[in-house]
Amino acid sequence: MLSGLEAAFFYLFAFVAVASAFMVISSRNPVHSVLFLILTFFNAAGLFMLTGAEFLAMILLVVYVGAVMVLFLFVVMMLDVDFAEMKEGALQYAPIGALVGLILAAELIVVLGGYTFAPQLASTVSKPIPDLAARTNTAALGDILYTDYLYYFQISGLILLVAMIGAIVLTLRHKEGVKRQSIAAQVGRTPATGMEIRKVKSGEGL
Repeated sequence: MLSGLEAAFFYLFAFVAVASAFMVISSRNPVHSVLFLILTFFNAAGLFMLTGAEFLAMILLVVYVGAVMVLFLFVVMMLDVDFAEMKEGALQYAPIGALVGLILAAELIVVLGGYTFAPQLASTVSKPIPDLAARTNTAALGDILYTDYLYYFQISGLILLVAMIGAIVLTLRHKEGVKRQSIAAQVGRTPATGMEIRKVKSGEGL
């Protein structure tokens, strides 16, 4: 149980996190949404600190706030994105998005209600928690991450790689009139295509 001061901080962080998360999806200005998302991450880090998971709190601040959210903020502010046009184009994908949302909601209901369908699942997945005084949460997290969940960790890395490649493909735009380097064309050059011999008459230039 949390003490009086810890409980006060818990409710403070939780309330601000939920309120800022709601503002993320309700703000019309995308820059404001990113700023509210940064505030949400800060309060989530505070909740991690209250539970003794200082490693997760620092990772949340360094990775998400310090890198990802700052990158999103610069991208949103620097790119001239027509959000009205994007919203109009997104309406045609609304049925597919609704179908995917229903599937995800059904999966979450099945997972969260697992104890109702199979009460014995709770006893099979539970593991004893190590003593925090003898073992830090960073060491325990590393042991679990690189032993029991090693393959899942590698799969998540591949998913991030695919997401990065997809972002590059989506943002790559070829402008007309801009010369681009073609490695295949350069390597495939022959003397016949790479040189042109002209006979220049005396006293005349090319």
